[in-house]
Amino acid sequence: MAAAAVAAALALGGGLVLAAWRWLRGEARAAAGAGAGASMRGKTVIITGANSGLGRAAAAELLRMRARVIMGCRDRARAERAAREIRAELGERAEAEGGGELVVRELDLASLRSVRAFCHRVLQEEPRLDVLINNAGIFQCPYMKTEDGFEMQFGVNHLGHFLLTNLLLGLLKNSAPSRIVVVSSKLYKYGEINFEDLNSEISYNKSFCYSRSKLANILFARELARRLEGTGVTVNSLHPGIVRTNLGRYVNIPLLAKPLFNLVSWAFFKTPLEGAQTSIYLASSPDVEGVSGKYFGDCKEEELLPKAMDDLVARKLWDISEVMVGLLK
Repeated sequence: MAAAAVAAALALGGGLVLAAWRWLRGEARAAAGAGAGASMRGKTVIITGANSGLGRAAAAELLRMRARVIMGCRDRARAERAAREIRAELGERAEAEGGGELVVRELDLASLRSVRAFCHRVLQEEPRLDVLINNAGIFQCPYMKTEDGFEMQFGVNHLGHFLLTNLLLGLLKNSAPSRIVVVSSKLYKYGEINFEDLNSEISYNKSFCYSRSKLANILFARELARRLEGTGVTVNSLHPGIVRTNLGRYVNIPLLAKPLFNLVSWAFFKTPLEGAQTSIYLASSPDVEGVSGKYFGDCKEEELLPKAMDDLVARKLWDISEVMVGLLK
């Protein structure tokens, strides 16, 4: 009995300490919000995967900063629901009177046909594009293929965004100064670009393939920044940290471990809003005006491993990606 009481007291005490620490961390991050005081009035922003997680948080904040936000999402019904919730959270008048606007457009990055249709509509309807945030992603899924036959993680996380960005480059250049923000991950460190098996047809490891796609994101951002020098379009990549989102829906956690995992994730993982701060910062802050080809975390520039700065690999990946998505025959 006494032992149970002691265990309960320790658990309660530990829970209170975690709660206090979590609250203090949240307050500190909120006080140093990436978009504090900034205005995006008159600017158009596209965010992929904006119906949940980091993308939804970024969409809400940029709308609050009075941007016209285009939510590019695979599931239109879920995106419309998220848009309604964001409007309700900010108040309908925030959109009507504040100069911001929230627009939902269908975009499935696992389909090059869908990417082309999305870009065609954007180019027809939008006179300008100030920021493109390549945010959507799929994490450690079982082996499956996109509509075009690409391994899903490489296809969505890299190739879909590669085509999207290239098709919108003309509009971004015409709207300069403009920005491209690429959401990568610290897990890029465990990836390698294997040109002999980019489509994972010889072997497939879901963790390795995710890391490879995130390394590809960084190499793409750096090569694109090089190609866009002097155009007024900047490109930067980032890692958001460990965030509580539905990105890990394919990760199996044993039933008995779930309560502990939920407690740890609540205490130590970032909220979506906290995780989105670097995306918001790179999209809106005057501090990074003209900064390009860099990698950020927690709104600060960070060093990359040599393999993420290999210009020869980056150029070869670019050339192969052009062929894979049909930009070159």
